[in-house]
Amino acid sequence: MSHEPASAPHSNGPAADELNPERIIDVQFERAREHLTDIDPGLIQVLRRPRRTITVNVPIQRDDGRLDNFVGYRVLHNRLLGPGKGGIRYHPRVSLPEVGALAALMTWKCALVRVPFGGAKGGVTCDPKELSDRELRHITRRFIAELGDNIGPYTDIPAPDLYTSSQTMAWILDTFDSMHPGQNNLPVVTGKPLELGGSEGRDEATGRGCVYSAERLVALGAVPGLSELTGARVAIQGYGEVGRVAAQLLHERGARIIAVSDSRGAVFDPEGLDLVTLNAHKASSGSVLGCAESRNISSEELLALECDLLIPAALGGQIHSGNAGRIQAKLIVEGANRPITPEADDILTAQGILVLPDILANAGGVTVSYYEWVQNIEHHTWPLEEINNKLRVRMNDATDRVVARWRQFPPANAEETAALRRDLRTAALVESLERLARVLQQRGIWP
Repeated sequence: MSHEPASAPHSNGPAADELNPERIIDVQFERAREHLTDIDPGLIQVLRRPRRTITVNVPIQRDDGRLDNFVGYRVLHNRLLGPGKGGIRYHPRVSLPEVGALAALMTWKCALVRVPFGGAKGGVTCDPKELSDRELRHITRRFIAELGDNIGPYTDIPAPDLYTSSQTMAWILDTFDSMHPGQNNLPVVTGKPLELGGSEGRDEATGRGCVYSAERLVALGAVPGLSELTGARVAIQGYGEVGRVAAQLLHERGARIIAVSDSRGAVFDPEGLDLVTLNAHKASSGSVLGCAESRNISSEELLALECDLLIPAALGGQIHSGNAGRIQAKLIVEGANRPITPEADDILTAQGILVLPDILANAGGVTVSYYEWVQNIEHHTWPLEEINNKLRVRMNDATDRVVARWRQFPPANAEETAALRRDLRTAALVESLERLARVLQQRGIWP
């Protein structure tokens, strides 16, 4: 087969409700529940719905003097294992259904990698590209003030997410600290600047975790036709923090990064992109497009490239029923949350394409957030090497358990319906939900 991208592949697009975040979570949840026949159905349903949902108005004065109102959300999904944990995102498409779905994913992710957090998520519906730093600071401070004691070091702990950063977390810390003087408020938020109690390795943790998990999966012999990462051809959709770190680490392991994309488009070189040149070009131009010794292609063409690893590390819903049939990767590593719809999952499974699911693949971020939280509580700092070693051990352990669960699934028979899925995503969710159900059973329902 040719290494060249297909000529301008056309996506038919997903069905009307295929990208609905609540529906996606419901479908994934139900597919896992089919395997949990020994657990009280009532316990399982308790694990689906959020514990608390908050909607607040966030009024600020814009730079031009006019008043403007934004809407913010915070969903605490579950606190069985510990305080809520989850990012805050700023994006025009932030909505309560999306935030609720992402909070549920965080619950399952934390349970899977065995960090003592529950799931939470938050966001403000706004366009950061049209807001000044001053306006973003005011939105952040007002949002946190409105949330009040609904967040805290032992109740609900925010972190960076889409279009938020360590600077955003610094504003959150300062606002919360002003509202709670005389306490150790450093653990209220993770992903902070190092000078304010942030952890070494936090910015790179999600991308690093993706690589650790993929490396372990390949070493376990789980990916047909792929025995090592050396020489593997890699395409990465989304060249932000996650995609850039994953590209560098995979390159160091001998892989060829043949294509990357950002919000403007993608670049392709079948021999492998020069990452030093690519990074310098993106830093100077603001985009990967036009990088020397590469060819511009569309993001849709990138998804259809023949490759060994495809890493969707951008927004959710990028691989759907309209384009999944053109995917040619051996393994998809979900750097983003919910990049593949359930319909696309079925198509990929039928094609023999393995998917390393988001609740495992991108769990490095929440894992190192946990390490930052512990360091803040202890008033101590750990060296980068120790943090990365701890992360590798935890990602390897979670990957081992998911693969073992996957291999324990009984083979399909002719009479069985297709509803009993046996993919890695279902295995990861079964592993997570079974643990949560066991903990809920042990704790009991209060009162």
